[in-house]
Amino acid sequence: MSEVLNHKQVGQKITRMAFEIYERNLNSAGVVFAGITGMGMTLAKLLADELRRISPIEVDVLEVILDKKDVAKSEIELSQAINLSSKNIILVDDVLNTGKTLVYAMKPFLDREIQKMEIAVLVNRSHGLFPLRPDYTGFELSTTFNEHIKVDVSGSHHSVQLH
Repeated sequence: MSEVLNHKQVGQKITRMAFEIYERNLNSAGVVFAGITGMGMTLAKLLADELRRISPIEVDVLEVILDKKDVAKSEIELSQAINLSSKNIILVDDVLNTGKTLVYAMKPFLDREIQKMEIAVLVNRSHGLFPLRPDYTGFELSTTFNEHIKVDVSGSHHSVQLH
């Protein structure tokens, strides 16, 4: 197992992503970070905190609740009912592998009136099974399918590890 990004580097990636989100959403009615269960939700909270720190944009956070181990059979729901009308939704996950989880995570938003939807991931592995490209990426990492990425943005020490 080797560390790809240390705590400081992860923090820098999150700050840079927040600035990019700010730049692209200057004139929006607000941004809603929709974090996918697990590290996606943790990353969504960190991005939201950073965006609030650097901008006056109205920011909300909600969780897209699903079972990542069996996403096809999973109930997919939002953690809370908030007004999404005219808001920009940023779907957040820690790692983009094939894109399957992100595709399923979009389901609760399909019948709602939103301004637009974007995708933010800390690590993009570029194994695109689905035609998804993240709008905001912390780190691009070419890996084999046999290699595993472990992202930890909870607690006081953030890291991205490859094993």
